[in-house]
Amino acid sequence: MKASVKLNWPFLLGITLVSAMGGLLFGYDWVVIGGAKPFYEPFFGISENPAMQGWAMSCALLGCLAGAVLSGWLSDRFGRKRLLILSAFLFIAASLGTGMADNFNSFIAFRILGGIGIGLASNLSPMYIAEITPSSVRGAFVSINQLTIVTGILAAQLINWQIAQPVAPDASASDILNSWNGQTGWRWMFYACAVPSILFFILMWFIPESPRWLAKNSDNHKRVFRILGKVGGSTYAEQELSAIVATLDVKTENPIQTILRQKGIVKLLVIGIVIAVFQQWCGINVIFNYAQEIFSNAGYGVSDIMFNIVITGSVNLVFTLVGMFTVDKLGRKALMLLGAGGLALNFLTLGTMYFLELKGLPMLIMVVLAVATYGMSLAPVTWVILSEIFPNRIRGFAMSVATFSLWTACFVLTYTFPLLNHSLKASGTFWLYGVICVLGFLFIKRKLPETKGKSLEEIEHELIK
Repeated sequence: MKASVKLNWPFLLGITLVSAMGGLLFGYDWVVIGGAKPFYEPFFGISENPAMQGWAMSCALLGCLAGAVLSGWLSDRFGRKRLLILSAFLFIAASLGTGMADNFNSFIAFRILGGIGIGLASNLSPMYIAEITPSSVRGAFVSINQLTIVTGILAAQLINWQIAQPVAPDASASDILNSWNGQTGWRWMFYACAVPSILFFILMWFIPESPRWLAKNSDNHKRVFRILGKVGGSTYAEQELSAIVATLDVKTENPIQTILRQKGIVKLLVIGIVIAVFQQWCGINVIFNYAQEIFSNAGYGVSDIMFNIVITGSVNLVFTLVGMFTVDKLGRKALMLLGAGGLALNFLTLGTMYFLELKGLPMLIMVVLAVATYGMSLAPVTWVILSEIFPNRIRGFAMSVATFSLWTACFVLTYTFPLLNHSLKASGTFWLYGVICVLGFLFIKRKLPETKGKSLEEIEHELIK
């Protein structure tokens, strides 16, 4: 970035925050079910049915997979903005429909619908931000999307905690079913998501389309120039537009043919897929999705668990801010190595503590440390890497493949945790996650390129050989 270029910070921050609301809804919708879990399970009569419990927790991931698959093709055809508007509409429908569900099948259907919204938003929000922000601040700005994700997670945890009335430690499923929590409280946990969803839907109409998508799909370069000019002035717009056009060949073959024709792109796609899968298989999301089981194994009751979940969410938010302020200074690779190595050590220790049957505060401290490590490394940086390593002309398709891989891995993680926890116990399960983190560390060290401080076009020129 040349010194003469002056960025329009209010405009840049405004459109970033609006598009990143997709991340906020992603985080809320993804985690709200964990707090509602002790209450909707008795309502639907699945408290003693592990298979249905796992299905209720993981069904949204099928929607995520569908959203991830559709997002690449649809966003390349119709634009990033229109698909983000669609995701907002899906979040509105899912939050209201899930809260009104009176039978398990409709509950599942609306959870899957919300999952489609998550799949779209998780792919398109960071992609849009990466395509409109300058290289000097792209890491921090894409990380804003992760900040809104963890804000959504914390909001869901706080709202769940405030909505839920105190539960006696010895309360049975029947007691919970006949309580306000079991009949009404869990519904309001889902309803609350409709408010930011409606706001997101309205505000998305007022932000511009991605300039890189417009350059690829339209001959109206004056419109692209105007958008880039709003970001950094005419000099910046001229430089960026020239670089964008130089990397685009809109009449070339389809994305699959492009990927197969260039081995460098295949290599980047493999790196993207592995990084996406590793972000899930590192194991941290079981702490958010199965907090009840994890903290109950550590000796906590239902009400204490709800409070502990808020603690983990708060730590996640704080350390995501740390990651945002260091990703453009320390670099992507350094933070990814820190995250993989730190989680490996943490999970191996946590597994040992479960094996030794330690209870209470020491377990909570280790869980909080794991969340802190993840929050400043793998959580935000994975999305930064995925949004910037793929070439302009296939970014939508490649991001779709990587995001599909991420949600597939998340489905496997979420569905298998109860099975692993039953067969390997908590100790063996966390040892397994620790070993996966060691393997992830080795892959990142050997294969992941550093992209700090480079424009998307510079990254493309350097990595596609």
